[in-house]
Amino acid sequence: MSLPIDESPIINEDIENDVTSSRRSLVQTERVEETTGWIKSRTVLGIMGFLGFANVYAMRVNLSVAIVAMVNSTAPVPSNETLDVCPASPSSNNSVPTRPGDFNWSAEQQSIILGSFFYGYVLTQIPGGRIAEIFGGKLVYGVGVLLTAIFTILSPIAAFVDFKFFIVVRVLEGLGEGVTYPAMMAMLARWIPPLERSKFAAIVYAGSNIGTVISLPISGWLCTLEFGGGWPLCFYLFGGLGVLWFIAWMFLIYDTPQKHPRICPKEVEYITQTIGPQDDKPSMSIPWSKFLTCLPLWAILIAQCGQSWLFYTQLTELPTYMNNILHFDIVSNARLSALPYLTAWIAGIIISVFADWLLAKGWISRLNSMKLWNTVAAFIPAFGLLGIAWAGCDRIAVMLLLSITSAFGGAVYAGNQMNHIDLSPQFAGTMYGITNAASNICGFMAPYVIGQIISSDQQTLGQWREVFYLAAAIDLGANLFYLFFASTEEQDWSRPDSDDMTASAPVESILFPES
Repeated sequence: MSLPIDESPIINEDIENDVTSSRRSLVQTERVEETTGWIKSRTVLGIMGFLGFANVYAMRVNLSVAIVAMVNSTAPVPSNETLDVCPASPSSNNSVPTRPGDFNWSAEQQSIILGSFFYGYVLTQIPGGRIAEIFGGKLVYGVGVLLTAIFTILSPIAAFVDFKFFIVVRVLEGLGEGVTYPAMMAMLARWIPPLERSKFAAIVYAGSNIGTVISLPISGWLCTLEFGGGWPLCFYLFGGLGVLWFIAWMFLIYDTPQKHPRICPKEVEYITQTIGPQDDKPSMSIPWSKFLTCLPLWAILIAQCGQSWLFYTQLTELPTYMNNILHFDIVSNARLSALPYLTAWIAGIIISVFADWLLAKGWISRLNSMKLWNTVAAFIPAFGLLGIAWAGCDRIAVMLLLSITSAFGGAVYAGNQMNHIDLSPQFAGTMYGITNAASNICGFMAPYVIGQIISSDQQTLGQWREVFYLAAAIDLGANLFYLFFASTEEQDWSRPDSDDMTASAPVESILFPES
């Protein structure tokens, strides 16, 4: 008959000493400077991931500016003072003359075009994450960017052929780009030590902001050129850059540290000690039922949905608002529309480095850190949008509110963006695919709902206030759900059954237990 546990003090003491020793070793390992090379291989991954997201976002958002030039919108602006509209600004010598567009699309058709990308984008999120977990993220991420580039190059041709064909090409472009985020999440789970994750998330995923910053003004300038019709150049330029990026990616990046032929052995050892070996983990079936009942995963999903609604309201509709309500010309429109993403990119990196520093000092738990920065990323931009709703026709106030408050949206990288890895490193890619697919439904829902609110005949400030109120309310409500139900504890179903008794605790839960 077996003895009860309390009658085996020697065994218990040995286990306790072994666990304590393991934890001490992990903590000490975090402080080692681990490479003799001039640049770490995971830094190269971060740079290439950053450039990849910059490119795919440049290809995604250029339509937001190009559509202003594509659509024939040369009708005179009403000057009736009884209408709730902004007066047209007087023309200056520096203003760019408005040219008639090539297409007579209604406001509803434009909303369908702007949202069509996301019909494809949401479909490949979950498959992309799972394929990257099983076979590695290098090829999945790379081919996703390549397909996005090819269909971007085909976009002008499709637009001239037929309205429906243009929508089909945009959907196919979304299918290609849909795998990129979950595939990168799967790669980061294999490459990045826990205490570097906020910083790397900011660097890699902030590529989307810098891509927007670069794409919007360049697209605005290209639309004014006579050469090639102007606006088609937006698609040819960024699509071509995407093809060139793919070639560099395939040469420089590998699925895991162990497969990299040029990585410093010390860096491999360091990553293996902090994350664990990457090649010998048993393959597990996806616990779909556990996903459905996991409240922390729902917290991430709902938080991302709220932030995405506000984000896509700005991303896809801001150039239209600035053109039709504030009456900026297309070049000024594009430059000013890029400002919020520039400030979000800069602030996102600063906040994430600061968040990692607070974690390293032990002054805040990882859970409280994520809740804090997620709240910052939700509340300040939402209240900024409410301010814009009442700034009316004051252009300077609108742009200041957008630029300053949107900067705090960059705090999301230290918020929920890396929370999936905490819940389950094994299924981080699939889980990110689920939450990103759900949140990007807002990518076509937001333009569609806005198209129903905004009148095709005459857009007014009152209509746009409804748009801004709705976005702010959804974002704030979603953040409250995250505050109640978020967690950083690895879930029981994350590990193989055979590892339940032998697996060591994650480094972050050792250093910063959930509180």
